[in-house]
Amino acid sequence: MDIGNASQAITPIPLEVFSPPASLNGELGLNRAPTTVTKQIDANNDLQAIQTWLLEFTHSPQTQRTYRKEAERLLLWAIIAKQKPFSSLSRDDLRDYQLFLADPQPQQNWCGLRRPRINPSWRPFTGPLSQDSIAQAISIINALFNYLVEAGYLSGNPLGLMRRKLAKRQPRKDKVTERYLEKKCWDAVLHYIEDLPKEKRREQQQYERIHYLFYLLYLLGLRVSEVANAKMCDIKQIRGRWWIKITGKGQKTHQIPINECFLKALIRYREFYDLPRLPTQDEENGLFMGITGTGSVTANMIYRLVKRIFLDCAKSLEKTHTEFADKLKKASTHWLRHTSITHQADAGIELRYIKRNARHESVETTMLYQHAEEEKWHDAMSKHQVDER
Repeated sequence: MDIGNASQAITPIPLEVFSPPASLNGELGLNRAPTTVTKQIDANNDLQAIQTWLLEFTHSPQTQRTYRKEAERLLLWAIIAKQKPFSSLSRDDLRDYQLFLADPQPQQNWCGLRRPRINPSWRPFTGPLSQDSIAQAISIINALFNYLVEAGYLSGNPLGLMRRKLAKRQPRKDKVTERYLEKKCWDAVLHYIEDLPKEKRREQQQYERIHYLFYLLYLLGLRVSEVANAKMCDIKQIRGRWWIKITGKGQKTHQIPINECFLKALIRYREFYDLPRLPTQDEENGLFMGITGTGSVTANMIYRLVKRIFLDCAKSLEKTHTEFADKLKKASTHWLRHTSITHQADAGIELRYIKRNARHESVETTMLYQHAEEEKWHDAMSKHQVDER
């Protein structure tokens, strides 16, 4: 990759195919820790160091993708726009980077429609970032720098002076989550799943798995990593009622109630694979099993299965429900968690129970999903009019 002096002509490419020139790969970065410091990682250049950091999040594919996106953007910007290694960035450079995030220029090089990473038209941005998105990006980059300092790879964190400001940042109280599917859009997804082919054995297997997986994610509101890590033996009957033990963020364990709807979906799924109707306490099969009805499935595979259904469903709706199609193209497994929590609120389930189902630290987080209240507020304002004369 020849940088030269014409950074305007350089097109950013994904990290997995990115090969920076030796002079900019960070082996001699100005912020590299001195040789007297013992490195805790094997990385010798910036790309290797970033990849090592990303491996810490293998258990959470969505987090890993989000973090990769921000690290990738910064590394590409450092080399293309600043023509310096990531490990030579200063506090002043990072101030320039914040301005760049608000207006990535030249747009034709940095911005474009969403494309697969293997597509030549792929770009790191779809457009300028909002202030909230910029704050999130800086927070993630700050975590990356801290990690590499602790690992003995970098000498210092150029964002260190911003820590206090970032720590004081509070979420907007008027913010509501938008990454969810309205009831009609969710119903369209369910109808699409019901119409999947079922004639051949393999098709029947695919249908039963997808049917169960979407019920699981929607009815329990789990994170994809929680589904991947849970086992059938985590389902237990306590005083005549069914519960599932889930280990979530921070390795905290919670018991979540299982309702009759999910219990039926679980029994149907297990009976298809000729398993006992309900799990035993020593069953080691995953909560979501492989296509043969044994073992478990990785979080990344679950994400890809859900993403494929959303994209295929979106394609089927492009002519009849454009707004649903556009939304489903963006949707992922975490959207199903948001959809679950939102629909629980819409159904009138008490906030304190939704908070426990979602395992939120604060009730303020749960309140972001109360869209029904927003709609009632909007409807109420229709009474406030000006009499036409």
